[in-house]
Amino acid sequence: MSSIESTLDAGFAARHAELARGYGGGGDPADPALVQAMPMVLHIPKNEPPNRSALLSAAASSVVALCLDERVGPDGEWEERYLTWKRSRIRKVARRARGAQWRAVQEVAGVTVEFAGAQARAFVPGPVGEVDPRIQRLQISGTELPSDDPIAIDPESPVLWVNAELGMTVGKAAAQVGHASMLLAGALPVARAYAWAAQGFRCTVADADPVQWAELQRLVAQGGAVAVRDAGFTEVAPGSTTVIAVDLPGRVGQDRCTSFLERKPPK
Repeated sequence: MSSIESTLDAGFAARHAELARGYGGGGDPADPALVQAMPMVLHIPKNEPPNRSALLSAAASSVVALCLDERVGPDGEWEERYLTWKRSRIRKVARRARGAQWRAVQEVAGVTVEFAGAQARAFVPGPVGEVDPRIQRLQISGTELPSDDPIAIDPESPVLWVNAELGMTVGKAAAQVGHASMLLAGALPVARAYAWAAQGFRCTVADADPVQWAELQRLVAQGGAVAVRDAGFTEVAPGSTTVIAVDLPGRVGQDRCTSFLERKPPK
């Protein structure tokens, strides 16, 4: 037994098992106000906006951190709201905030992650008609961030590759990398997911050019990566593959990377 397996607690294992079961399956309620969604807020100061890739990394990490937080587990204070959302049609809605707006939303139940100076917060899901006013008043569209120059890929943490040809806004991309971090964590063996949690769910988000994207799609077909396919409600066509997540890219071709999918998540 590894040192990670010997310290892995039952609560984390239960939360991971729930995530690994996949999500969705239920249709939308007749009342649009009861549609379930996870709000996200991206901190984008006016004068010193963060790098796009760093902000998306923070967004992805905040989502998976919330999904494996002890408060969503059995008897946790967020359990009912989380499971209601997770077992319905998954949605995330990203907004932007700055200054006092950003400070105000820290008081709403959720998880904030900072990465390389960028900050994002994922909130406990719930009906879209009951979003906290401090979140509801924030803009969904608006400030955009330019794509980064080629960035260094950390070979010891997951990489979430964004389909650059789709031209997604930063808000749309934040929701998509949030989907990807959930899928990846659920697909990983529990001990590996626990080790990732110990690293604060650190990940790299990078744009994939067409050649890289073709290689990534082959990796998905081989069971060595997970892909997000969008429902097409906003910005992209239904069925578009938006993000492909790879664990430990520096070890592709070794068992630790290419055999991590214990369960294939639902498409």
